[in-house]
Amino acid sequence: MIGAMGYEHLLVDVEAPIATVTLNRPRVLNALSPDLIRELTTALSELDADDSVRAVVLTGGPKVFAAGADISDMADRGAVDQLRRDQTGRWAPLAGFSKPLVAAVNGYALGGGCEVVLMCDVVIAGETARLGQPEINLGIIPGAGGTQRWPRTAGKYVAMEAMLTGQPIPAQRAYELGLVNKVVPAEVTVEIAKRVARQIAEKPPLAARMAKEAVLKAFESPLSEGLASERKSFYFLFATEDQKEGMHAFLEKRKGVFKGR
Repeated sequence: MIGAMGYEHLLVDVEAPIATVTLNRPRVLNALSPDLIRELTTALSELDADDSVRAVVLTGGPKVFAAGADISDMADRGAVDQLRRDQTGRWAPLAGFSKPLVAAVNGYALGGGCEVVLMCDVVIAGETARLGQPEINLGIIPGAGGTQRWPRTAGKYVAMEAMLTGQPIPAQRAYELGLVNKVVPAEVTVEIAKRVARQIAEKPPLAARMAKEAVLKAFESPLSEGLASERKSFYFLFATEDQKEGMHAFLEKRKGVFKGR
């Protein structure tokens, strides 16, 4: 069981039907080293395959989410070396995670840490949260989706300001821009995220998966293609037991019990 698995840079706690994954390099503000990335993508792949888990909370804990990449690991690397190790390409399992992923963000979420937040589906931010892309201060640009996900979420001009100034924005501003779902007191951020994850986990898992796929499709395709994909998923769900249970539960005025079938 993954809850019993040991990780050097992560804490993984399964409380079915949700799991909580905590980045755990507090001495370096959860800097995203290659080993942490490998552990995180491995854990998420395991959770994606675990039918008892229907939603996942991703957090860095009470003080900081992740202050960015591990610069000490990158400073002297060359372009060919970076291409070969494909550091940012290793995030694919996170971007492709099929289940609902709820970020619980306290403190700094900078650089790669911010990009991880933008790959999540729901974001609960503590009042201490700060989101930003300071890569320009290091002579580079975001490489794990920041230049693409910021404008798709907050618009061109907000994205330009974030990329070109490198200045982080506070939680309330992030909420106003639609980058986070809600802002809560920092001491309850993780608990609120777990509450949201449990609420999502009560829903039919196949429908949740297809809803997530459909929304993400809107960012990647023309409207006509997105609508066609939505229709196929809509019709497909009528072949599931959960659809029958959900509609009959509604008609019978009771709570549905969903099994992911």
